[in-house]
Order: sequence, then structure tokens, then C-alpha cells
Amino acid sequence: MIKILIAEDMAMLRRALAELLSLEADFEVVAEVDRGDEIVPRARALQPDVAVLDIGLPGMDGISAAAALGTAVPDCRILMLTGLGNPSTLRRALATRATGFLRKDADPTQLVGAIRAVAAGQRAVDPQLAVAALEDVTQPLAPRELEVLRLAAAGEGTAAIARRLFLSPGTVRNYLSSAVVKLSARNRMDAVRIAREGGWI
Repeated sequence: MIKILIAEDMAMLRRALAELLSLEADFEVVAEVDRGDEIVPRARALQPDVAVLDIGLPGMDGISAAAALGTAVPDCRILMLTGLGNPSTLRRALATRATGFLRKDADPTQLVGAIRAVAAGQRAVDPQLAVAALEDVTQPLAPRELEVLRLAAAGEGTAAIARRLFLSPGTVRNYLSSAVVKLSARNRMDAVRIAREGGWI
């Protein structure tokens, strides 16, 4: 049996996923959670083989939870589900221990196949997303956004960056916010991490 943990904050979708997966003779849904910060404690207690995680979870987002789960329960395989499907999100998910990545509008048979694949130690990534991620290798930030992010990465605060670049603090904050959005980051430090991993700063 493949033991499965489902993390999805929308109750109707979570229940539908659990019932759908329970129809498979070799699947057993052992846990359903609606918050990212519940994933690791439940996984430690129940030792699932596969965790099916939504990316947009309260408490802790799915990508952060996947990274924590990879450390806490290393034998648990991770399949990420997202409604966004953007290439930078895919790259962030795969930088954790996630070996599967599907959009929420995937066909149910694709989901079932993906769970079996990741349980067997294989990758299961939506083909269109994989192609988009490979093609989308250009760095999305404007030169000024990169400059501001580089200074933030060096530990400079907003006021110091503003003085150094002869900008107002509000303008610096706008550049940082824009970088966070363009990189699909959670916050400024996450944007720094993503930019470093991309080799852009």
C-alpha cells in the first residue's frame, strides 16, 4: 500500500482528493491537513510514503513545508500541486525534495500515475511546465531591481540602500516588492535566495 498525506486548505477539494485516491486499491490516505505547519508533525507520526502538497497553504507555504518535510521525514516522497503553474514556482519546488509537480487542473489519472511514480522514486512533472521552465531561463528583474536586491543580500537596510543609490526609501521598497513579485518569492529574503540560486546576484 502507498500511504498518502494530503495538504490542501480548501475543504471541498481536500475531501474530493481523498475520496478519489481512496478508490485506488493500492492507495491509503492516512492524513488530511489544511495548514502547512501541520504537515511535518503529522508526517512524523504517520510516516506516509507520499505527501501531496498544495503550494498555497496557510501557516507555512507548501514549498517551505516540502523543504522541512524532506529533512524531517526523508523517506516521504513529495508531489506538489498548484493552481499557478509558473516556471519559477516549479524551479523553487524542485529545489526542495519535491519529485512531482502538477497543476490542480490535471486529469485525475495523471495525478494517480504521478503518485505511483514518485512513490517508486521517479519524477513526475507536468510536461508543459517542464518545457516552460527549461525555456524560461532569462532573469526577470530590471537592472535597478537587481542592484537593490544585491545590496539587500549584502545586509543593507532600506535607508542605507536609498542613500547609496540616491533614491527615496519608498522607491527602494517598491523595487524590492517588485522583485519579490517577479520571482514568485514569499518575501525579500526568499527573493535573495532565488536570485542567488539563479546566479543573478
